[in-house]
Amino acid sequence: MHIEAGVVAGAKMLLSYGTATVVAGATAKVAWDNIKENGLISLVLKSIIATIVVFACFEVLPHYPIGVSEVHLILGTTLFLVFGLAPTAIGLAFGLAIQSLFFAQFDLPQYGINVTTLLASMFVLNMAMKKIVSGKTAYKDITYSQMLKMSIVWEGAIVSWVAFWALYGQGFGTENLANVFSFCSAYMSVIMLEPFIDLAILASVKIFNNSNCNIFFDKRLTNCIK
Repeated sequence: MHIEAGVVAGAKMLLSYGTATVVAGATAKVAWDNIKENGLISLVLKSIIATIVVFACFEVLPHYPIGVSEVHLILGTTLFLVFGLAPTAIGLAFGLAIQSLFFAQFDLPQYGINVTTLLASMFVLNMAMKKIVSGKTAYKDITYSQMLKMSIVWEGAIVSWVAFWALYGQGFGTENLANVFSFCSAYMSVIMLEPFIDLAILASVKIFNNSNCNIFFDKRLTNCIK
């Protein structure tokens, strides 16, 4: 989902600054709500772990440049289920920032674009979750079909944003359309893999299920109530 350098350039980059500001504000809002509900220490700990996982996904796991962007397995749905919306959004933003600052400086000018893609997609996933999974259902009890729907929403939102940035930056020329199609086709294949990873992690939660709340995990993981 790292948009290639030069796909969006010049004055068109201003839009990415605006969208990045919007998603940063939304993240600050859900972070504040999370602090009021779970405390600052819990948010910080979960955010640190999420940041480490996101960074590992970007730098350690295989990633391939295809078309206008790169194909990554980001494990966004996994992070969302285990840590919750606010820590995951923070982890995505900081994990991407660390990579851009220290390991892929050529991606730094596109940070606003890439962070918008990730965070906006995460907020879309959060809204979709309210319809996919009942509020009374613990995340550990989610079915494969529900996981597949979540993965479709998450990956689909990322693909949609990347396609938007590419078309916004380069127009509807034949070559650009072909590059967008190549990326979208390759990235959507991740949909078939991510639900199995999520279910494997949730299965381990069932094995070590503890009814007590844990500051390292989202309360909805086991429907734990303080």
